Amino acid sequence: MTDFPRTPPRYSATFTPAVNAEIRRAAATGIYDIRGGGTKRHLPHFDDLLFLGASISRYPLEGYREKCATDVWLGTRFAKKPIHLDIPITIAGMSFGALSGPAKEALGRGATDAGTSTTTGDGGMTEEERGHSKTLVYQYLPSRYGMNPDDLRRADAIEVVVGQGAKPGGGGMLLGQKISDRVANMRNLPKGIDQRSACRHPDWTGPDDLEIKIMELREITDWEKPIYVKIGGARPYYDTALAVKAGADVVVLDGMQGGTAATQDVFIEHVGMPILACIPQAVKALQDLGMHRKVQLIVSGGIRTGADVAKAMALGADAVSIGTAALIALGDNDPKWEGEYQKLGTTADAYDDWHEGRDPAGITTQDPELAARLDPVLGGRRLKNYLKVMTLEAQTIARACGKNHLHNLEPEDLCALTIEAAAMAGVPLAGTNWIPGRNGGF
Repeated sequence: MTDFPRTPPRYSATFTPAVNAEIRRAAATGIYDIRGGGTKRHLPHFDDLLFLGASISRYPLEGYREKCATDVWLGTRFAKKPIHLDIPITIAGMSFGALSGPAKEALGRGATDAGTSTTTGDGGMTEEERGHSKTLVYQYLPSRYGMNPDDLRRADAIEVVVGQGAKPGGGGMLLGQKISDRVANMRNLPKGIDQRSACRHPDWTGPDDLEIKIMELREITDWEKPIYVKIGGARPYYDTALAVKAGADVVVLDGMQGGTAATQDVFIEHVGMPILACIPQAVKALQDLGMHRKVQLIVSGGIRTGADVAKAMALGADAVSIGTAALIALGDNDPKWEGEYQKLGTTADAYDDWHEGRDPAGITTQDPELAARLDPVLGGRRLKNYLKVMTLEAQTIARACGKNHLHNLEPEDLCALTIEAAAMAGVPLAGTNWIPGRNGGF
C-alpha cells in the first residue's frame, strides 16, 4: 500500500490567523484595537490606471524645449487673496500633538522651499510651522482645540474639516502619552489623558448651518482668506455639491487610503471609499453645478508619486495633498531604526505605531529626547527634494501626453488595467472602449 503525503493544512479564507488573533485579543482585553496609519487592505488605486502617451495620433512635447506649467490658484471664487502655488502638491493637515514640533517645522520649511502650502491639523497653530511656512492653511475642526480668531487671521486660508478619509463620520484621537504640557496647554486639556475629538461640529446640524459658519469665518477674516471644506470619501457627489452651495472656495476630498494619527482599526479598514472612486463623483458634482475649475478640488488619500499626482489631475482634480508620504520623506519609519521599531512590537514601514508616541525617528512623538533626533533643516530639505521629484515626474507624464500644463490632463489620457478601476475612475478598460457601469450613471 502506497503512503501518499498528507495535504498540508490550509487556513480558512474567513478565519485567517490574523482574524483569529484579533478575536483572541478582543476576548482577552475587552478593548477595541487602536492604531495609526492607513488601511492595509488592497484597494483599487492609481496603480491600476495607465496613461496613453502620445505617438502619431497625439503629439508629445519636447521636455528640454517646451514648457509644462505646474502652478495652481486656490480660492479664486470669493477670497480677496487667493493662494498661488508653484506646484499642485500640498501638505495635508497633521496636528502638533500627533507630530512633534521639529516635524511641524520641517514640513513648513520643505513646503516653502518647494513653493507650496502646509496645513496645521487639529490642536492649533504652532510658531514653528507659522514661522517657516510661507503659505499656511489653518484647519477648523469639530474639536475647536487651539482655535482663536487671531490665528484665523494669521493663516493664509481656512480649512473647515467635516470629515477625514481614514474615518469619515468619526472624530480624532490623541492618546494620553502624547498629551504633553505644551499640547495640553494649547488644547486646554489635562495632561496625560486620552483626547477624543467630536465627530461633528457643535454649532451646526446641516448644510444650511455650514453656510452660516463659512460666512462667519469670512467676516472674521475680512473676506481675505480662501475657505476650504474638507470631506471624507463617503458620498462625494452630494457632499461636494453641498459644500459648493454653502459657499466653499475649495473642496478637499480625502479617500480611505489616507492615514490618521490614531483611530479604531475598524474605522480604517471598513469605512469610506477609495479615492479612485471618489474623484469622478466630486468632479461630476462640480460640473453639474457649472463650478468645475471655479471651485478648486484638492484630493488626498494614498498619493505617493508624480504618476499619482498626474492621474488625480487627469481625473479632474486641481491639486493633491500628501500626509503619510511627507512623513516618510522626513525620515519616518526609516529601516535604520528597525531595532527600536521591533522593541515597540512593530517594524519599519508598518506605520501602525504613530499613536504610541515613542517614534524612534522623532516625528510622531512628544518625547523631547526622541523629537530631538529630527533635524528640521535636513528634514525640510528632504521634503523639498521629494516634492521636486514628484513634480518632475508629473511634468514628464503630461509632456508625454502632449499637455503644456498639468491641468490639461484629462480622462481621455487614461485607461484602466482592471474592471474595478475602470468602473471607479470612469475610464476605459485597457484595449477596449468599455467603461463598466456607464450605462446608468453613478
